[in-house]
Amino acid sequence: MASLDDLKKRITSVKSTQKITKAMKMVAAAKLRKAQESAEKGRPYSDKMNNIILNLSSGISDKENAPELLVGNGKDDVYLCVVMTSDRGLCGGFNSNIIKKAKSYFQKIQNLKKTLKIITVGSKGYDQLKRAYKDKIIESISFKDSKTINYFDASKVGQIIIDKFKKKEFDVCTIFYNQFKNVITQIPQEQQIIPLRINDEKESSFDDNYEFEPDEDEILSNLLPKNISTQIFKAMLENSASEQGSRMTAMDNATRNAGEMVDKLTIQYNRSRQASITKELIEIISGAESL
Repeated sequence: MASLDDLKKRITSVKSTQKITKAMKMVAAAKLRKAQESAEKGRPYSDKMNNIILNLSSGISDKENAPELLVGNGKDDVYLCVVMTSDRGLCGGFNSNIIKKAKSYFQKIQNLKKTLKIITVGSKGYDQLKRAYKDKIIESISFKDSKTINYFDASKVGQIIIDKFKKKEFDVCTIFYNQFKNVITQIPQEQQIIPLRINDEKESSFDDNYEFEPDEDEILSNLLPKNISTQIFKAMLENSASEQGSRMTAMDNATRNAGEMVDKLTIQYNRSRQASITKELIEIISGAESL
């Protein structure tokens, strides 16, 4: 049984931890507002960019000469997966949910006997994947020193992907991230960005014909690289909001659990103290009676 001093130290330690988790929850709540606004503002822009590209692609008569970033290189032997996680922990299941989604995709690719290559964006993704997929990770990127999410960082990741595609290092590229829904819910996403995946339902909604100047091929050659950076930037914004929401929830639960632990330890401390006092009284009374 723990001594009174040990229990007292444990209560003090848990109270200190509770103060830290409460402060982290408040910081995450403050950061969440800004991150959520940025994520919500970024969605219409990325969606509109995709819509414009879909409109342009529908006007291309010769699909064989279409840009490879749009239609691919005609192969699907090598798959590049960009796993986007955070650089910091203590955010609940945020990182593990993305990794779980990515690992499920990895298994599907390997079952098809395809070649798998991985780029991790965020140190936590690399830490969780290096044990099982270290030989598949070709690059690890971290923006731990960046104070805010910015398009410049997203364009750097996009340029790395485009350069590798031009060098014929992969055929299909998919990114993994968490989409922010609310503080409680973040939905792991799997989005193919090379070649651009066109859903039938989306394609059917663009029946109108537009005249473009210059022609579609020239516009697409400029838009497609920007679209890749835009989709990555959107994923980074969604991840940022999801991370803060998940951290806020995790720290709230940790604060509540710490409070419950303090209550239990306090009860245990009081019982032990009462037992100790009772034992001393019995010894005093027994000694007095013996005299």
